[in-house]
Amino acid sequence: MDMPLKRTPLYGIHVKAGARMVPFGGWEMPVQYTSIVEEHRAVRAAVGLFDVSHMGEFEVEGPEALAALQHLTTNDVGALEAGQVQYSLLCYPDGGIVDDLTLYRLGPERFMMTVNAANIDKDWAWVTERSATRRGARWRNVSAQTALIAVQGPRAEALVGRLADRDVAAIGYYRFAAGAVAGGQALISRTGYTGEDGFELYVGAADAMRLWQALLDAGAGAGARPIGLGARDTLRLEMRYALYGNDIDQTTNPIEAGLGWVVKLAKGEFIGREAIERVKSEGPRRRLVGLEMADRAVARHGYPVLKDGQAIGIVTSGSYGPSVDKSIALAYVDTAHAAVGTELGVDIRGQARPARAVKTPFHPPRVKKAP
Repeated sequence: MDMPLKRTPLYGIHVKAGARMVPFGGWEMPVQYTSIVEEHRAVRAAVGLFDVSHMGEFEVEGPEALAALQHLTTNDVGALEAGQVQYSLLCYPDGGIVDDLTLYRLGPERFMMTVNAANIDKDWAWVTERSATRRGARWRNVSAQTALIAVQGPRAEALVGRLADRDVAAIGYYRFAAGAVAGGQALISRTGYTGEDGFELYVGAADAMRLWQALLDAGAGAGARPIGLGARDTLRLEMRYALYGNDIDQTTNPIEAGLGWVVKLAKGEFIGREAIERVKSEGPRRRLVGLEMADRAVARHGYPVLKDGQAIGIVTSGSYGPSVDKSIALAYVDTAHAAVGTELGVDIRGQARPARAVKTPFHPPRVKKAP
């Protein structure tokens, strides 16, 4: 029997706003309110609100918390300062990716890990089972009581700043601070998944509806509007941000996925280290590349990539990119054909449509990297 879809604390407000609700990773989520292209452009031009409360949050604290995370994740947690966020990976011993995540250092011995919604149960079992012998690392799954609202776009700082009790302009990129937003306590994180400046606001589930409405009310004159998962996907694709389940999964190695920058071999032992080091040393047999279609044809997930009529790869994500006004895609291709400028093709329903490997991101990021 199929499990019933889960709902975020904002489900009712999405339905009332007329959102089209769809299943996503075990959740019933808004894919769009009006149109994906319109919502995409609203984020690039003004500011959009995303309900990402379906994401999972784990806390770990204690004298062995740092050691546990160093063993579990690929990035160097020891380099993370209190108040700083780090992008990282959980990997299997063979180098395949369990999940990608953001890691928050809440204090000297206290951390929070944010994981993908569809992987919450898998990740929770993975991290707790593999650190079970570390009595000094105490884990807590706070996903159910935590809501997450992303505020993204060039007007995000002004909007959040109007409602916060602190100077959010002073929060640097991939940094966070505690504060009150619209009267409720929040963790204010200068992070996001769109390539635009903005924040992700972690609040108690009971505060989510009030915060969402306060953001919409305060931002009405600035063009603030709710944004669905459809536009979230096209925004992240233009930035070449990996989507778990499409671009990375248990069969992909961080090196071939272009995520070697979050693998710190020098930090010492961690799960997957040996396999990742081997691929890095020998060179990956395939690479994740950006593709630009020569026409409006859309290369979808699973379509074969061709070179001189022969299949040499597979598309992992593809869509029309509203900001670049082109059909774009990510695909794994044999390393011999991965160079920027290589002329390729994509098999779309039996027809070879011309494409070219291009430099990514497709659209320049506009995150605010200095306070």
